[in-house]
Amino acid sequence: MSIVIKTPEEIEKMRVAGRLAAEVLEMIEPHVKAGVTTDELNQICHDYIVNEQQAIPAPLNYHGFPKSICTSVNHVICHGIPSDKKLKDGDIINIDITVIKDGYHGDTSRMFFVGKASIMAERLCRVTQECMELGIKMVKHGVRLGDIGAAIQQHAEAHHYSVVREYCGHGIGREFHEEPQVLHYGKPGTGEVLQAGMCLTIEPMINVGKRHSKMLGDGWTVVTKDRSLSAQYEHTILVTEDGCEVLTLRQDDNLPRIIKA
Repeated sequence: MSIVIKTPEEIEKMRVAGRLAAEVLEMIEPHVKAGVTTDELNQICHDYIVNEQQAIPAPLNYHGFPKSICTSVNHVICHGIPSDKKLKDGDIINIDITVIKDGYHGDTSRMFFVGKASIMAERLCRVTQECMELGIKMVKHGVRLGDIGAAIQQHAEAHHYSVVREYCGHGIGREFHEEPQVLHYGKPGTGEVLQAGMCLTIEPMINVGKRHSKMLGDGWTVVTKDRSLSAQYEHTILVTEDGCEVLTLRQDDNLPRIIKA
């Protein structure tokens, strides 16, 4: 599959899909509290996407995934399947939302604290968000993906954290996962050269402990091998001539929508 440069019409559809995905994360925030099950969060998001947004939850039945969102709690890195397990005070959870509207995908995720999180958990989430924002601020036409990956890796490792390597960001548009792969580690001066009109996700997964992961028997849930905490933040980005546009921006974000690199 080759990299798809989006037309102005496609970019407009990506803006709509991105906005809808962001709105789901804004909507679900008050529901993330001790005692709620991840299955209940899944149902609330599903109903909102289908009934309110008249959109499609992309994860549902994607290669057999059984739910409409991913809920990754504590030491779960990614692709956690919503279940009847209740959230408890002190948990951290990543909620990953992808919606399809008019055939185009918007993909975003963020961390939530359940009640009062530990200082270690808060610090991990802050640094992970900084990693994502650092990568996004580097995006513009002509930049190499290896430079972005290297900067993210350097920031995480400066705080003595590790970067998950088995899972990465990706191109996005009519397909959920398009070229190129967007690694969150790497060597400067290597990798694909970004071009204006590309849409991609930046979504670093950062661990308190070692970077190694393992997949559980359900074939989806990925956890840290050493059971250390993991965090992830994700935005869908449009590459522009002199920077980028954050297509999944929320009201609580630190970033501007239009970024000049």
